[in-house]
Amino acid sequence: MATSSTSRGALSLAATVLTATIALYMALVAFGNITDFGTNQQFVRHVLAMDTTFKDEDLMWRAITSTGLQDTAYVLIIAWETVAALVLVYGSWLWARRDQRRARQFSTYGLLMVMLLFGAGFIAIGGEWFSMWQSKSWNGLEAATRVFLFSGSC
Repeated sequence: MATSSTSRGALSLAATVLTATIALYMALVAFGNITDFGTNQQFVRHVLAMDTTFKDEDLMWRAITSTGLQDTAYVLIIAWETVAALVLVYGSWLWARRDQRRARQFSTYGLLMVMLLFGAGFIAIGGEWFSMWQSKSWNGLEAATRVFLFSGSC
């Protein structure tokens, strides 16, 4: 019986550390986007405008060139990152308090938020719909894939 208890303790510790690590990462991403708003604002603008893609006329109708819409998308991304970070921080806190049922629930919600942002948002929509894969200068697919896989490891 001690082995089972020890295994559960080790799994809880691993879940706590992994959840807290991704919470820290997302908090730093959100903080960076808030305090250095302009850097990734340009990234989002270029991806949505599709101005560094192959400019295939069959795809360019997808481009969003309104800076108002581009900036709205960027603010929504930052808000999503911030909420995901907060949910993951709360999940980490619950793990530390050994409230496994709620910790698992909130960690799952937070991890799903991260996976939706990086998988559906950046890889699928940014990468495919807005053809980010075609850009040499504004291509975030490698980073998005890394975060998506990292988030799925929990």
